[in-house]
Amino acid sequence: MFISKTLKFYKREDVRAEIVRVAEDREVAIKYGDRGFGKRPDVLRYESDVLEYAKKGATSFHCSEERWNNPLQLTPGKRPSEMNNLRSGWDLILDIDCKFLEYSKIAAFYTVKALKHFGLKSITCKFSGNKGFHIAVPFESFPKTIGGTLSKELFPEAPRRIATYIKHIIKNLVSEAVLKLEKNNFESIVKKTGQKALDIIRKEKNSLGDEEEKLNAEPFLDIDTILISSRHLFRMPYSFHEKSQLVSVPINIDKILSFKKEQAKPENVLIKNKFLSRKSTSNEANKLLLQAFDFEVNIEEQKERKERSYEEIKDALSEELFPPCIKAILKGLQDGRKRSVFILSNFLLNTGWNKKQIEDRMDEWNKNNRVALKQVYIIGQLSYGNRRKEKIPPPNCDNKAYYKGLQVCKPDSLCSKIRNPLQYTRIKAKRNSKT
Repeated sequence: MFISKTLKFYKREDVRAEIVRVAEDREVAIKYGDRGFGKRPDVLRYESDVLEYAKKGATSFHCSEERWNNPLQLTPGKRPSEMNNLRSGWDLILDIDCKFLEYSKIAAFYTVKALKHFGLKSITCKFSGNKGFHIAVPFESFPKTIGGTLSKELFPEAPRRIATYIKHIIKNLVSEAVLKLEKNNFESIVKKTGQKALDIIRKEKNSLGDEEEKLNAEPFLDIDTILISSRHLFRMPYSFHEKSQLVSVPINIDKILSFKKEQAKPENVLIKNKFLSRKSTSNEANKLLLQAFDFEVNIEEQKERKERSYEEIKDALSEELFPPCIKAILKGLQDGRKRSVFILSNFLLNTGWNKKQIEDRMDEWNKNNRVALKQVYIIGQLSYGNRRKEKIPPPNCDNKAYYKGLQVCKPDSLCSKIRNPLQYTRIKAKRNSKT
């Protein structure tokens, strides 16, 4: 019965056209109900191919997030360098699945809102076919390089970082919206999510010092960061979901909250919204990508602070103790000045420099740049850093968006023993104190 339903649906020319459009330059895998997937790698080049597979019992079509120069050359065991040569790009696909459709709608709504906040206009969305949504941004929206590395080579690192960052941004908004939807009934949320109350309920003191219960949606706010991996597949638009027997239908990003499952019944599906259109403004996702990398840096450094503790430096350390990369930045740059503000402000703050010393040195540094930054930008960044409760170290040496990307990574013999410029200066200071 289900096969007759799928065959009837895939006979539609408009459906087949959209499936083939999205399949361009991608690896494709075809699922045959309980029999599982067919051969990999495979491709879809013609609309007639979709119908032929459907006649053979195909129930759904899946494709890669990555785009390939020749998908049929993909074989197990290829080295990362070989995969990078084959890969022509990748699309950001955020897989949102909160196990309960109404919660997924809220998470998808705020995910789109967060992406719009960063200036993205090429966002598309589709119902996954069961309980979640796929939010997509095409590769054309991203810069060609970041930190001197080709963006096509930053898979799966870049989309993972973005997914982690977006989840962090929206978790409180989703928590509040879900709690409002359930009319502050925590028991209902526990029952629907299957989570333990201790894991999703946190206590927070209000302005009067009384404890209030707040919802923590993070344990059930599932934005896929683990499955964003090489050759990972997602269900293609206008493809069936075997369990629900609904269609993975694209929807208007401004109408996510009003989506009803009835829209995904095959007899109700209309071709009104495209998923993953490649028409985009180049670099519109540049700010999002850099912010995501910065956020990951902070996460890494917080972990490092827990693993290692340093004595706080009270007196400003001399520039003679600075690592080669910091010295190179201080001489002035042509590109990467905003990233350098982030590096320098955090580095100097952690090496004992006070607010006035940092402001004076940053002003001097800015004059050395080929094109100076606006003073208001530097002041704003320094002010933000001073308001933090904890000092944030500069990015680690292996972060591609920074030292190597700025072409200031000129390691000496000590650099091989450290993972962060701050460690370099602390080691040198300690050595000098013993002489």
